[in-house]
Amino acid sequence: MPDSGAAMADPPHAATATRRAPPSRRWRLLALLATVVLVCAAGAGLYWLLVASHEISTDNAYVGADTAAVTPLVSGSVAQVLVVETQVVKAGQPVVQLDPEDARIGLAQARAAYGQAERQVRAMFANDAGLAAQVSSRQAAVAQADAQIVAARGDLERARTDLDRRQALAASGAVSGDELTSAQNRFSTARSALTAAEAAKAAALANRGAADGARQMNQAMISGAVVEQNPDVLAAKARLDAAELALRRTTIIAPIDGVVARKSVQLGQMLEPGAVTMQIVPTQAAFVDANFKEVQLARVKIGQPVVLTSDLYGDKVKFHGWVKGLSGGTGAAFSLIPAQNASGNWIKIVQRLPVRIRLDPADLTAHPLRVGLSMKATIDVADPGR
Repeated sequence: MPDSGAAMADPPHAATATRRAPPSRRWRLLALLATVVLVCAAGAGLYWLLVASHEISTDNAYVGADTAAVTPLVSGSVAQVLVVETQVVKAGQPVVQLDPEDARIGLAQARAAYGQAERQVRAMFANDAGLAAQVSSRQAAVAQADAQIVAARGDLERARTDLDRRQALAASGAVSGDELTSAQNRFSTARSALTAAEAAKAAALANRGAADGARQMNQAMISGAVVEQNPDVLAAKARLDAAELALRRTTIIAPIDGVVARKSVQLGQMLEPGAVTMQIVPTQAAFVDANFKEVQLARVKIGQPVVLTSDLYGDKVKFHGWVKGLSGGTGAAFSLIPAQNASGNWIKIVQRLPVRIRLDPADLTAHPLRVGLSMKATIDVADPGR
């Protein structure tokens, strides 16, 4: 009886077919894998050729802004603090109120001084007519003195003639001694009268000169301008304007739109001009400083478009901007303690250069950013820029 185990054994060709089948499947799998790898490599190469080779990216980028320091321009104690940390403010909005009483007193004094200066100048204009009348009066006195001199000279000539005649007759005894003495007295009196008339004219001339000088001085103060343009009035007006400005400056306002940050002012604090009370961060004027490696910057130009994402909003929110400029030096060059490359153990390290990127205001309005947030920036270096 044949052995049942031997009868049931597979024939030799069947076992060989069974052993060869797995290598056939492995070859098909390897071919499929190779095809997938080739397709992926071709896709990656095509993506690099068409897209990646035209872009450079970095995640070493941070939001910045040109913040504004809020400082008082006049000294005073803090009467009110009108904002709190993180509050959104508009340009011109009051943020701190200083005690205005000293400024109000100064304004009242300046206003009084301005009014006094106006009145003094108006009085100068009014005095000009009076001074002109004085000059005319002094001129009339000079003319009167001239007339007196003419009369005195006539009297003197008549007295001299009379004296000479009597002196000629006195030798023959025709004229008595009393008549001769009387003639001599009249001559002396006439000469004295002439001297007095000449002195009166000199006095009249001096008075006329004084009056004329006073009028010229007054005209120098008022000539060439109306009351409002007089130098004394303008100086008083300038002091009044300064006092009004000092009073307005007791109300400290926000210089720009933004968010209050680093507020350090307290109620009752005494402030001096220039003391920083807080910072205003302009969220609508934020920019990004992207620190690219030096080997990435060969084709970066001003004006090239930039696409950015923020860790705050995730990759779904895209920010758009453009290259505004490149820094004048690397971060290492401007560090507090720059690296000393002349040392013997020098190791070359790829440096990074900050690239300033301006953001689209519409994107900032839709998705506000804060200073210091992390960003990822991608520059299209295929764009020619400007």
